Amino acid sequence: MSDGDLVQRLRSGDESAFAELVDAYHPSLVRVAMAFVRSRAIAEEVAQDTWVAVLRGIGRFEGRSSLKTWTFHILANRARTTGVREQRTVAVDVGDSSTVDGRRFDDVGAWADPPAPWTDAVEDQIEAVKLAERALAAIAELPGSQRAVVTLRDVEGLSSREACDVLDISEANQRVLLHRGRARVRATLEHEEVAK
Repeated sequence: MSDGDLVQRLRSGDESAFAELVDAYHPSLVRVAMAFVRSRAIAEEVAQDTWVAVLRGIGRFEGRSSLKTWTFHILANRARTTGVREQRTVAVDVGDSSTVDGRRFDDVGAWADPPAPWTDAVEDQIEAVKLAERALAAIAELPGSQRAVVTLRDVEGLSSREACDVLDISEANQRVLLHRGRARVRATLEHEEVAK
């Protein structure tokens, strides 16, 4: 169903349209909220607040972005506010600015020894599930901004532009955060592999 049809159904009070939207995006909203807050319970509350805001604001939805991007933007704003409130009482992990070691690249900036795509290194589905769980755990440990960008891009599959719109950040900032976040996740997974 197109965004236009879904928006019209939502505006007319069609409960099944709202249920479809919730079924499609709720788990993703909770995952993205977890990039801003530290507990699943609070992430669930942020997602619920987002659904209320979507219902209240659907009449003002102008279609300048997709309905999905608009919904995630609402979530990000609410999660940011909630995260700021949490930070007043919880220590903030500022993280470091580590990135991929420069020695891993050749003279022209290409990988000297490219990392194997994780799917090529996985021998069976059970190992793939374990690796995905470890990757998600590593993402959860990233500093907030990196965690948000990596979650939107690599877990939820949003485009660069959509992630920038959701988080109100520039393309350049999004690229830096994504690069640093991916590098930290990669380093964590490589460290675990070496430790085995």
